[in-house]
Amino acid sequence: MTQGNVGALEIRVSAGRGIGLTRLSAFDAALRDAGVADFNLVRLSSVIPPRGVIREVQGSEQLQGRIGDVLYCVYADSYASTPGEEAWAGVAWAQRAEVEPAPGDETENQLSGSGVFVEHSGISQALVERDLRASLADLTRNRVGDFPHQGRMLSSARCVDHPVCAIVVASYSIQTLTQP
Repeated sequence: MTQGNVGALEIRVSAGRGIGLTRLSAFDAALRDAGVADFNLVRLSSVIPPRGVIREVQGSEQLQGRIGDVLYCVYADSYASTPGEEAWAGVAWAQRAEVEPAPGDETENQLSGSGVFVEHSGISQALVERDLRASLADLTRNRVGDFPHQGRMLSSARCVDHPVCAIVVASYSIQTLTQP
């Protein structure tokens, strides 16, 4: 989608992987790697609002806020704790085409740039990619419009001797809970 879309919601997508002594500490390490460890995550379902702009970023380029702020996001996480097992997580998206208004038409297209996210986790890249494709096909087939803008991000981790976590996070916005 167009980067110069004034008033658009920029949704940043990053991936991380982590290792820890427990599954929970592996999750925290993966959140750190994805750049979102110090937030309280509020999981959203799947809808991208009109004029949404998806930006793939490194963890250091994720949304910034205060420790303890709420991060509204879509995410996929996967875990492995047996040596040799793999954890795969993926988020994919599809967005409707941008529609230029007719000359003199002051109304904004309410569908332009909107779309859906899907998230899946599994034990292999092939399984996660298959599920992402199938879910996107189903979700877009049952909605109005064409969805020509598509993308995806995957993360993986392999357990050697401690639990691991793979995560992909699509961050919408931050809400501060503390007083300034």
